[in-house]
Amino acid sequence: MLFDTHVHLNADQFEEDIEQVIERANEAGVSKMTVIGFDEKTINKAMELTENYDFIYAAVGWHPVEAIDLNDDYLNWIRDLASHPKVVAIGETGLDYHWDKSPKEVQKEAFRKQIQLAKDVKLPIIIHNRNADEDVVQILKEEKAEETGGIMHCFGGSIEIARACMDMNFYISFGGPVTFKNAKETKETANEIPLERMLIETDAPYLAPHPYRGKRNEPAYVKLVAEEIARLKELSYEEVAHQTTKNAEKLFGIN
Repeated sequence: MLFDTHVHLNADQFEEDIEQVIERANEAGVSKMTVIGFDEKTINKAMELTENYDFIYAAVGWHPVEAIDLNDDYLNWIRDLASHPKVVAIGETGLDYHWDKSPKEVQKEAFRKQIQLAKDVKLPIIIHNRNADEDVVQILKEEKAEETGGIMHCFGGSIEIARACMDMNFYISFGGPVTFKNAKETKETANEIPLERMLIETDAPYLAPHPYRGKRNEPAYVKLVAEEIARLKELSYEEVAHQTTKNAEKLFGIN
């Protein structure tokens, strides 16, 4: 059984056929999913999905690109939602230096506030990092994020960055890009990470794995990620599926 630890089933791209998408995921062996809410609209939709499906859980937080819109009312709302039995993490939060909608200092403040919130409510944090390795690691250290730990989502960085994050109680999660033929560093990093510290995800509808690259991603394709990890590490597919699911259940506190 597979656990897609990061999926945006709440995205508009799934509005027309979400039931069929979920059915295909179940057929591919996906037994659990965490849907990520990262602004008002997507948080509401994520919570709705947790009510409708037993095997769907939610993470609630504020995306760094949208950090400029985060206010105290939204933070208090996230804090209130954190007590819901199917909310398993805070996020995604972090830093994104690719898009410039939210200034870097605004992103950093929103990131710090959400780490503090996660520590208060005792939930792990899901980290979005784009072109911001050093600042992400520095803020995690300064805010003592190891108290909650969490996930480095859709990791594409170096083994050095991965080790710094694992030292702070974070799991390293791999998505579609690990299957790309030109993703040399990501493949090398995945090969180095102990399976006990690894998670898998799709980030659907984004970042579809090979051979679907460039098309809409969906949770069924997390199987392709697990197969690639198994190939890289010379393990059985079953071992990768079992251990990454066990890791996710442990982190999220799901029995």
